[in-house]
Amino acid sequence: MAHWLIVGLGNPGDRYHSTRHNIGWMVAEAFAEKKQMQFKKGKGNWQEAECSIKGEKISLILPETYMNNSGQAVGEFIRYYKIPTEHVIMLVDEYNFPVGKMQLKQGGSDGGHNGTSSMIAHIGPAFWRFRFGIDKQFGPGEMADYVLAPFRQEELELRNGMIERGVKALLLFFSGNHSRALQQINAEKPL
Repeated sequence: MAHWLIVGLGNPGDRYHSTRHNIGWMVAEAFAEKKQMQFKKGKGNWQEAECSIKGEKISLILPETYMNNSGQAVGEFIRYYKIPTEHVIMLVDEYNFPVGKMQLKQGGSDGGHNGTSSMIAHIGPAFWRFRFGIDKQFGPGEMADYVLAPFRQEELELRNGMIERGVKALLLFFSGNHSRALQQINAEKPL
């Protein structure tokens, strides 16, 4: 049985829960809810849950190392469970996309994202990046405050729709139809 890992990137604690930077956590939590998975304290600095889909074991973790050290927890997890880097899907925010736009691709650079950079440093670049738009409504020097702020009221419908589509896309991906999942996600435009 193949073993896959979904990693929701974000920051732990109520203060950060609904912020733009935590969209990866939100998608991971929605996926867990859909599959009736229960999170529990992991062997390291993360929360974990698991299920199986079509004979593939899926682990889901929420690193508690804070965004910029996400790769540390992921590295420990995949070494312990012997999961290949190619079987890791990172859920992450992307300010170069409008709210509602998603993209799934394997490999690549960190795109200037500290969480992605930490992942590459700890496990190499071959993992999947599932990126979720948070928009770019900030000026010079304002990025940190922007990504650590909640979505605006008028963005919530788009955000919630994106989370729902993200969960459906992951289910399609794990149903064995990777190429169809990729086409559906990457061709989709925000409402």
